[in-house]
Amino acid sequence: MTAQSKSLLQAWNYTSKDHLLHVLPLHHIHGTINALMTPLFAGSAIEFLFPFNAHAVWDRLAAPFLPNGKTKDKITFFTVVPTVYNRLLATHKDLSPEMQDATRQAISPENMRLTISGSAALPTPIKKAWADLSNGNILLERYGMTEVGMALSCGLDYADRVDGSVGWPLPTVQARLVDTETNEVIQPGEELDKSGKERDGEIQLRGPTIFKEYWRNEKATRDEFVDGEDGQGPWFKTGDVAVRRVVPNAGKSGQSWAKGPMYFIRGRKSADIIKSGGEKVSALEVERELLSLPQVAEAAVMAVPSGKWGQKVGAIVILKPDQIGKSGKQWGPMDMRRALRDRLANYKIPQVMKVVDEIPKNAMGKSKFARFSFVEL
Repeated sequence: MTAQSKSLLQAWNYTSKDHLLHVLPLHHIHGTINALMTPLFAGSAIEFLFPFNAHAVWDRLAAPFLPNGKTKDKITFFTVVPTVYNRLLATHKDLSPEMQDATRQAISPENMRLTISGSAALPTPIKKAWADLSNGNILLERYGMTEVGMALSCGLDYADRVDGSVGWPLPTVQARLVDTETNEVIQPGEELDKSGKERDGEIQLRGPTIFKEYWRNEKATRDEFVDGEDGQGPWFKTGDVAVRRVVPNAGKSGQSWAKGPMYFIRGRKSADIIKSGGEKVSALEVERELLSLPQVAEAAVMAVPSGKWGQKVGAIVILKPDQIGKSGKQWGPMDMRRALRDRLANYKIPQVMKVVDEIPKNAMGKSKFARFSFVEL
């Protein structure tokens, strides 16, 4: 845990001048390492406001920028999950004009040094809407898990906060990709196969931030670690799949660790990689495109068993109010397919869709899938 904190201190530049607003539960690594232990190592101030309430957060952020609130310190550091940003964006319009002005000032780059999103994939519309509201404060995305703390992160420079990417291995973290089909390590420069397609690989990690073993579970420990061929220690198999991609304008900020090809998460190996008719589909990629549609408020994508295809892509969506499709009826599956035609390859477009009123989530904003019956197209 100390190694994880030291890595983040170097990457995100926590200082004693930072004032962090903490709205996260403390039984997740995000709330403990990122938002509590690391800022304490730096001597930062931490102010708790739990459980999360959107209007209470806006009130606190605005306070230093209102006539009667000058005695309160401004918040300089905010790290939460995408659903929190979504809720803040949805409620901002309900604030008074004075509060709207004060909150925009509070979250602007001049006042809020760093805003981070993690623990779940960040939809592009949320990232864009937050940047617009804050006058250009671009959310930083990163990747981590309980066993390893934070492993990958975009850089502090705005050019290094590439849409859909979780950046590079953090200081002291070693990362590699292992091809999900051949089990070969994907070496730098081998990110494409012979046909020019990106190679999916499981993220494997090692270094001082990685946990030692599962508590009283020797079998799980054996199953999830693989010996390193170079004698420098075993690699932890995260179960998450990613691709590496060179992004021309990124990685030039001078942060020593933020350089080279960037990682783009495709999803959990066990759940988010859908194999349909011989093609591999990233559920997270499809979700991202669904959420970019103006008709869709929330979306979750999953594999649906298919006798013909093995699996087919299914989507659960919550629509924004009063969405009418081309037929004059409620926006439906065929409207969805037409809207995604120019965004996704045909085999990635969901073949089945279910409209619901709610998608259950856990404490960190991740979807908890129940059983849904799908409408065939």
